[in-house]
Amino acid sequence: MSISDPVADMLTKIRNAGMAKHEKVDIPTSRLKLEIVKILKTEGYIKNFKKANQDGANVIRVFLKYDEGTSPIIHGLEKVSKPGRRVYMGYKNMPRVYNGYGTLIVSTSMGVTTGKKAAEKKVGGEVICTVW
Repeated sequence: MSISDPVADMLTKIRNAGMAKHEKVDIPTSRLKLEIVKILKTEGYIKNFKKANQDGANVIRVFLKYDEGTSPIIHGLEKVSKPGRRVYMGYKNMPRVYNGYGTLIVSTSMGVTTGKKAAEKKVGGEVICTVW
């Protein structure tokens, strides 16, 4: 069975692992997924990540972050652009997530970045997901 949207699958795995209070989650690797995980790390949503080899397949091992050990730091993770409906935004129209408390992840011509950095660089692109 093939996956039609691997990024949505990755976001679902992270969301489910957080709700189940797992320490880590393994995700099949790709460059786009690795860039999204790097942004989650720099924005403080996850503890850490590393590339690993599990049963001969390369995976990204994401270590989840919790506040005082009870609830996950990631309260919401939502895919915006879907395979059936791609969502593109110019830098002037970048929405704010939860009044600036969340993060918008955008794929631009200059690489995958946050919505704030894309607006600063004055470059638009495909809105991948929102995290809060």
